[in-house]
Amino acid sequence: MSLRALNSAGTGMEAFQFNLDVLANNLANAGTTGFKRGRANFEDLMYERLKNPGVQDTLGNLTATGIDVGLGTKVASTTNDFGFGSLNQTESQYDLAITGDGYFQIQDGSEILYTRAGNFTVNPDGNIVLASANRGRFLEPQITVPPDAVSVSINSEGFVVAQIAGQAEQTQLGQIEIVRFINNQGLLHRGENLFSSTEASGAPLVGTPGQEGRGLIQQGFLEQSNVEPVRELVELIKTQRNFELNTQVVQAADQMLQQTANMRRF
Repeated sequence: MSLRALNSAGTGMEAFQFNLDVLANNLANAGTTGFKRGRANFEDLMYERLKNPGVQDTLGNLTATGIDVGLGTKVASTTNDFGFGSLNQTESQYDLAITGDGYFQIQDGSEILYTRAGNFTVNPDGNIVLASANRGRFLEPQITVPPDAVSVSINSEGFVVAQIAGQAEQTQLGQIEIVRFINNQGLLHRGENLFSSTEASGAPLVGTPGQEGRGLIQQGFLEQSNVEPVRELVELIKTQRNFELNTQVVQAADQMLQQTANMRRF
């Protein structure tokens, strides 16, 4: 029995260590634009069944209960809280936030990736790109700002217009599209605030902001991380305590095994 306790407590320690890693990543990204907090989900392992419920007793009556014991826990999955973060007003003309469901499309070579982070800028060629020191990833559809543009305006439906120096009328440069997925939990984390689609997420549903459940675009704002540090710290304390409890179970089970071994010597 002590061996079972050792195994179960060991799986508990491993599970809570994993949960600690998830919480640490949440806290590390509390200031990351568009970040969505993660959550570890757990499930119990198989049971050692000593007696099934509903068997006949010595008098021929059916028993109401049985006897079994679980063998611990394991990580079932990790999911994300895709709730919207608060908006931070930056007043930068290339900072964009999605108020509602959806993602910006980002070109990464021949691949299209997706992000909630709207910290865009322009490269030397005037192309709108995701601000990064490592890669020059274009916004998709690609939009180019003329070098003589005085200002750029982006409305809630993604239409991009520029005021050109010396011209009275504004020039339309293109329209930003928004992508939805039937299952956000199926998206694959790629790092750098980016996701890629998978069979689990379903195909990307591309369309106009504000239509068919897609959010609207708000210029001059950035969506903040939806991590609540106080909440994460509370979960951190609970995880630490549960880890310590499992450690105590391991120690108790080990002592019982040693005592049993000593008794057998006599």
